[in-house]
Amino acid sequence: MAEAAARAPARPTWILALRQTAGRGRRGRVWVDPGGNFAATLALPLRAPAPQAALYSFVAALALHDALSGLVAPDRLALKWPNDVLLDDGKLSGILLESMGQGAAVTRLAIGIGVNLAAAPPPEPEAVPPVSLLGATGHTVMAEAFLDRLAPAFAARQAQFQAAGFGPIRAEWLARAARLGQRVTARTTRETLSGVFETLDPGGALVLATAQGRRLVPAGEVFF
Repeated sequence: MAEAAARAPARPTWILALRQTAGRGRRGRVWVDPGGNFAATLALPLRAPAPQAALYSFVAALALHDALSGLVAPDRLALKWPNDVLLDDGKLSGILLESMGQGAAVTRLAIGIGVNLAAAPPPEPEAVPPVSLLGATGHTVMAEAFLDRLAPAFAARQAQFQAAGFGPIRAEWLARAARLGQRVTARTTRETLSGVFETLDPGGALVLATAQGRRLVPAGEVFF
């Protein structure tokens, strides 16, 4: 992500780290990256309102699902709101978006993606336990080979998003969603909400049916 910000390429550019020693996750958290895993960022020139740019997390999640489906049975994979891919209910992959812009418009988007190809980092309290592709399937996949799968998958999903808008992306994401129709807990910077995960709204917000009524969660974290 730092390299993408420093380079600021004029066309879409993937940057792959074979070893990452200064990884970071959402909200500045430390991201542990054992050797042999996938750590890459797509530096994407863009001109879009910030809410539309944020929807690229769902585009990236579908691209990851597409790339992984050729390596493991798709029914073992699920997408966890807002930015994780699960394998057998364990966290296999995470997505991080960082944007730069002028005024309300985003002009550059960095889409960081980590995949536990070879090893899973230590578990965190309350979080979904991490898993690795190697540990769950016995398949050894090199980072370069995975990028060869992910880059065209993302390009196809981006083309779909640009041509048809968020509607089809939203529908396909929901078809792969973890715990849809089940009770979850969502935490934001201001509150904790528990309820049934009903759907995504047209802007990608989590829709929860709570005891106090329907609530929208535009940003936050979900716990099972």
